[in-house]
Amino acid sequence: MERDGDQLSARPALETEGLRFLHVTVGSLLATYGWYIVFSCILLYVVFQKLSTRLRALRQRHLDQAAAALEPDIVVKRQEALAAARLKMQEELNAQVEKHKEKLRQLEEEKRRQKIEMWDSMQEGKSYKGNTRKPQEEDSPGPSPSSVIPKRKSDRKPLRGGGYNPLSGEGGGTCSWRPGRRGPSSGG
Repeated sequence: MERDGDQLSARPALETEGLRFLHVTVGSLLATYGWYIVFSCILLYVVFQKLSTRLRALRQRHLDQAAAALEPDIVVKRQEALAAARLKMQEELNAQVEKHKEKLRQLEEEKRRQKIEMWDSMQEGKSYKGNTRKPQEEDSPGPSPSSVIPKRKSDRKPLRGGGYNPLSGEGGGTCSWRPGRRGPSSGG
């Protein structure tokens, strides 16, 4: 019987010693890593909430797709709406293309008209640089510089070919100067 009493009294001592050990261990763990544990718990909670909403949305979408696959009327309506939207976008694009083509035609017509005016003014002996201005009537007596007809130059052969440019360094003869290399000389 004494044995039973010793075991009973020994058992609470072991339990209290175990509780003290647990208290010291957990207390030191919380003292050292407490804030990290709190922040990681908050982070896990937020991640869990985000994932649960995404999973619900994914399930709902999956159910909607399954329901839509079962109802052919909804599928047909979606396809018709998609085809109508594509047709509308194509019509808008065609309208923009037509506007662009018309604008290009107008620009081409304007260039053609300007070339014709320039050719006519050159045939009359006027300067083609003044093609945008209309000729002014002579209000003042005496010859004005714009009304005097310039003398025609005799057709002579030009001194150099039309493609000669002295700054290009090409075709000007045998002399071709090149600048020296940069940096230190490589002499030994």
